[in-house]
Parts: sequence; structure tokens; C-alpha cells
Amino acid sequence: MGYTSPALDVPPEPPTKRLKLSPSKDIATSTAPREQVTLPAATDLASELDAAERSKYVKGGKLGSGQYADVFSATLVSDPSKIFAIKKIKIGAEAADFGISYDSIREIKFLQELDHPNIIKLHAVFSTKNQNLNLVLEHLPRGDLLKLIQDNSIRYTASDIKAWMLMLQRAVYFIHANHILHRDIKPNNLLIAASGAVKLADFGLARSFADPGQPMTSNTITTWYRPPELFYQAPFYSGAVDIWSCGCVFAELISREVLFRAIPETEINMISLISTKVGTPTEENWPGVKKLRGYISNDPPSPLRPFAAWMQEFRAAGTTGVSLLMAMLMLDPRKRLDAEGVLRHEYWTADPRPSRLEDLPKKGGGVNVMGDDLTKKAGQLDGRAGEKDRVARKIDFGAAAAAA
Repeated sequence: MGYTSPALDVPPEPPTKRLKLSPSKDIATSTAPREQVTLPAATDLASELDAAERSKYVKGGKLGSGQYADVFSATLVSDPSKIFAIKKIKIGAEAADFGISYDSIREIKFLQELDHPNIIKLHAVFSTKNQNLNLVLEHLPRGDLLKLIQDNSIRYTASDIKAWMLMLQRAVYFIHANHILHRDIKPNNLLIAASGAVKLADFGLARSFADPGQPMTSNTITTWYRPPELFYQAPFYSGAVDIWSCGCVFAELISREVLFRAIPETEINMISLISTKVGTPTEENWPGVKKLRGYISNDPPSPLRPFAAWMQEFRAAGTTGVSLLMAMLMLDPRKRLDAEGVLRHEYWTADPRPSRLEDLPKKGGGVNVMGDDLTKKAGQLDGRAGEKDRVARKIDFGAAAAAA
């Protein structure tokens, strides 16, 4: 018997139409003599457009500073109540070919095309006289999910986790429906709006789905959230890489501990940890895995972790939550649920229901955490690899009313 998931109430919309760079077909092609018009030089026109866009904002205080970028608060000249975050990209050595870094090119490209309530919004882009590029981004003043997870004074419930994961999965469903891989999903790339909504940020490692036969890099996704196929240097992969990362975030929200916390975060250590916590990849559970270029055998092999063991560690998520978690962390990427399959899972319709936005905890470190997150280079562990294992406060999985 079928059911309707609240996760699929709103179907994905196509991305914003791309600007046409080719000449418009509406322009007349007549060869009849026309009055000669002198157009301004392209560089002069670009400068005028930049100046016009730049003049719309009043820059405020600095929210974050890093090797990659600086972030400032800003308001609209015409309406000071509207607040933004301006990310000023620093020009580095890797920007020699294009004037800006490859990460910045990707971030601008995809954020200009995507418009979704759970994805950070790019409002405008302009450059300054010294050629620094400025991204006018949505202001998300509550910080991020990482800081919220790490704050032992914050109690959150199973309903809260379901709400956060639902927002994340809707964003992932949307980008995959539009043929985009994020490739760096982790708690500190999930920023929190004033309303409590979670927004997927940092598209610096994103890319379009590959053309058939075109090899893809395996050196992507922050190490602790990277799936096994990338450690084995798979030349081709799918949206399953993002689903694995989402599963890692899900587990971290439940336990308040990183699921695959390998220190040092070497590939061998990560493969060993994945084998211990999920099971050793073999031809039996992942046909063809030994043919991958980076495959390393793990002797003696660990059996696939049974449902009872997952349930013992993540029982707070309930049987349906553990079922979903296991489906997101399947070793064989072809067996993992895709983004739509995740949203159709019975977890979303089982009790408890997702929390309402107004009931969610919103203490994710504040506006400066947002600023720091936006300055970081994609794919980094942000210094957490050197931290000692923290003892987190246990989550309160009682009634939602008790946590209000």
C-alpha cells in the first residue's frame, strides 16, 4: 500500500534560467544602412554596472576573515532593515588563469542557477576597483549545525533532527534533480537562518553530473564525510556520494559524535574505520569493488554490521530512522537510496513528526560562525582533526513539548 510523504509535498522546480550569452534571435538582421551608434568600451560598461550594483549596499562590520575570503555584514541603501553577508574573495595563486579561484567560479555558477528555500541565496555579484570579487549572500545569523551539535548546553529532540534532515534532504533532492552534485555536505556547511531553517551552503566543490565516459576526480568531499568509492578512486560516481555525506550528518546529529572520526584522517585509516563501523567492502556486498584502482583489502574482513548493532548505537532515531541511516550508508553506491528514495522513506511519516521551525533550537554559534564558515576553503576539516574526543551531552528524546 502506498503512502504520501510530507517530504515530497513540494516537487522540485527547475533552476533559474541561465542568462543567454549568445545574440538574441529577436535582433533584426537586416543589412539596410543604419545610423551609426558608438557603444562604450566593454570594460567601461562593466565598471559602470559594478559601481551601480556596489552602490546599493552599505558595508558594515567584518564577520569573518580567512586566507580564502573576508565576510562583512551589509544593508540595502534603500532599505536598511534588509541585511546581507558580503563575501569578498581574495585573489590567490590558483586564480592566475581566471582571476579568481576555481572554487569561486563553481560557487557563483551554481548559486546563480539555484533557487530553493533550503539553499543559501546569492543575491548579486560585483567587483571592486582592485578587482576583488564580492558575493552578496543571504544573511544567516544563527550559525551552523556543527556548533549547535557541539554545544552541550543545547538539548534537542528526535523531532528536531527529523526537521533538520528533512530540510537537508529537500535541498539535496533539488540539486540532484537539476543534475548538480554538492560534494561537500557536512554540519558546518548547513547554516541556520533567523527563522530556524537550515540552508545548504558552500558550493565550492560542486559540479554538474558528468558526461558519460568523462572521468571525475576522487579527491573531493571533506575526509570524514567522504564515501568509500572515492577512497577507492572510482573514476565515475553519482549523487550517491552526497547521500553518504548526508548519512554521516544524520548519524552525527543523533550521537553528537562524528561517525567516521579517523585521526589522522588518512585514506587507510578512513577505510579501516568504515570497515569496522559498516563492514568491509567485498565482491559479495559490492560486486566489482576489487576492480577499482584504489581498492585495498582489509584483512581479516569485517562482516556487514547487522541491524541490531546499528539499533543499539542509534536507537534514539527509532527503527525507521535506523533503517534510513543504513540505506544511506550502504557500501555499494548502487544500493544506496537516491535523493528521491530518501524522501519517500517511511521515516518521515513515522512518529514523532518533524518540529516546526519556530520550535527548533537556533543557537548555532551566531553571526560570526556564519562569517567564519563563509571564509573557509571547501573540503577542509576546520581544525577539528586535532581536537580530543568530546563528551557530548546526551540528546533529550522525550516529548517535543519538554524541550520547548
